[in-house]
Amino acid sequence: MTAAIGLKRFAIAAGAVIAALFVTLMVFPFFVPAATVRDAVKTEIRTVTGLEPTLRGNVSVSLFPHPSVTFHDVLLGDNASADPVITADELTARLSYFPLLAGRIEIADLGLNKPTINITLLPGGRSNWSHLGVALAHALEPNPSRSVSFSEIGIHDGTVAVYDSSKRLTQQLDDVEFQLAWPLISRTFAANGQFTWRDQPVDASLTLSDFQAALAGQRSGVKLRLSSAPLNLAFDGAASKQPTLKMEGTLNLDSPTLREALSWAGNSRVPFGGFGRFALRAQSDIANGAVSLTNVNVELDGNRAEGVLTLATDDHRGIQGTLASGSIDLTPYVIGARLMPANVRAWDRLPIALDGLSDLNVDLRLSTASIKVGSVQLGRTAVATNVRDGKLNVNVVESQSFGGVAVGSFGLGSANGGVEATSHLRFENVDLSACLGQLFGVHKLEGRGTLALDVAGSGASVWALTRTLGGSVSLNAHDGALDGINVEQVLRRLEKRPLSGGTDLHAGHTPFDQMVLSAKIEQGMVSITDLHLSGPAARLAVTGQASIPARDLDLEGKATLISSETANEFELPFTVDGSWDDPRILPDASILIRRSGAAAPLLDAVKQRSAGDAVRKVIDQIFATQPTDPAAPAVSAAPQAPLAPATATTAPAVATTPSPR
Repeated sequence: MTAAIGLKRFAIAAGAVIAALFVTLMVFPFFVPAATVRDAVKTEIRTVTGLEPTLRGNVSVSLFPHPSVTFHDVLLGDNASADPVITADELTARLSYFPLLAGRIEIADLGLNKPTINITLLPGGRSNWSHLGVALAHALEPNPSRSVSFSEIGIHDGTVAVYDSSKRLTQQLDDVEFQLAWPLISRTFAANGQFTWRDQPVDASLTLSDFQAALAGQRSGVKLRLSSAPLNLAFDGAASKQPTLKMEGTLNLDSPTLREALSWAGNSRVPFGGFGRFALRAQSDIANGAVSLTNVNVELDGNRAEGVLTLATDDHRGIQGTLASGSIDLTPYVIGARLMPANVRAWDRLPIALDGLSDLNVDLRLSTASIKVGSVQLGRTAVATNVRDGKLNVNVVESQSFGGVAVGSFGLGSANGGVEATSHLRFENVDLSACLGQLFGVHKLEGRGTLALDVAGSGASVWALTRTLGGSVSLNAHDGALDGINVEQVLRRLEKRPLSGGTDLHAGHTPFDQMVLSAKIEQGMVSITDLHLSGPAARLAVTGQASIPARDLDLEGKATLISSETANEFELPFTVDGSWDDPRILPDASILIRRSGAAAPLLDAVKQRSAGDAVRKVIDQIFATQPTDPAAPAVSAAPQAPLAPATATTAPAVATTPSPR
């Protein structure tokens, strides 16, 4: 019985509450004037945020699902400024129910629909929000006489426009959806939401541990998170604005492709290839427009390094620093550079593109235990890289490579509608087979030596650049060998049998004690002023020219057999012509004919234009040792056959006929 009475009383009370709620919601629009609601909301906004609201549009009241008042055409700003900092199509104030039953209007939370937040950056680090900070800080001061009001502000479908007055540039955030936790109960301010910047959605969150101190320019803890497809950023530290803006803490950045992240974040382009997977973790110190990073751990395209970096946030967007790495693979950055088209032994004629080089400003020093660039493998290396005004300069301080030391510099930059390339490199006491093979694809020279290369040129393509090359090349080698020809063997064979055929001039190798090369380059033509090689059994001396654009040779030289069986040294002039890939080596035929006892009278007869008896005598001597065969009478009968007088074209044919001698 008692339980039934209690249940009945509870039902009556609940019904009374519901009836009171219903009556309140029904009579609220009639008994509370719009002016009263307007004034109450304005007072609440001014008290909590320090912003002065201007409610210019109509007022509408909604009772379900909760009581709220919506104002149209709203401005928020400061009486000291004629320009509002926030304009909104609608401002909705959700009202607290129980104060409403008592006849008071209290805001539970605010919502701004389609607001536009204007931020103007002024010289000296100030903005149009600077004077509002004082009012906002004052509004957040503890006040025992003030009851706690709303602590949440929602921004829906908003726009943030940031205008830099000194640069006259505007950046805009669209589709802004944020919830702001206002620090009325605690000192913490939090903002969470998302926005769209440059067609990329970004999830963002910001937490200030002491919002009032931050507004006053004093030190406050800061946590910032930005997450997007191109780039993720996380900062956890502290910030202050007295006397200047200063932030310090742990900075984390990562991106699936740094190339796209730079293009998205700053419209910066990078040339060449690479710039893929990127990650950075460091202790950051942001002050005076620069970001100083210490204890840097950076990863790019699988390469890892440690050191210090400084990033400039002004117009130059420069990067300075010193990094150290165990090993670096630079292949991704040169993989797009082509000297020759695929399967074609000719220089590439497509335009060279250095897009993005002018967008970079880099001064970076790097030391590493090893560097790989394609098929080139370098040892311990220290380099200084500088990119400025669209020009790349790499200074090789020292590289312990190819068993020796390499020093020098090379550069690349835009010039005269194309590119300009320079190279000033010196390889001291290196393994020539490894050095020339890896750098230039030359595998014909062994030994150790010093190579100096000073070359410069310009052009719109690789082919055009080769036509303007100028400079010099020098080589001093020792204790090596020239692969592809055995000069001693060839000379000995020709010394004994000058007219012997079938001599292979492209096999074996020629050892040497010393080799010296000196050449000048003008307009793509290499003039060899001195090239001599001296070995234990043979000497070579070569002069002539080589065309870099045409990739062909026009050389002449002299080979000398030192250890000859005769008292006099055997000297044989020769020529080298044809392409670099398949040159023709031709000995002087007249010398070989003259050295041949059988063919010498023929050469004299050709000169004297009386070849009758001489030709028969030569033929008899050449075939004297041949075995008798059915064709022999034809040879012995040759004198009875009509013979044309010997001409200059007859001798080479005889000279090149294989002979048992």
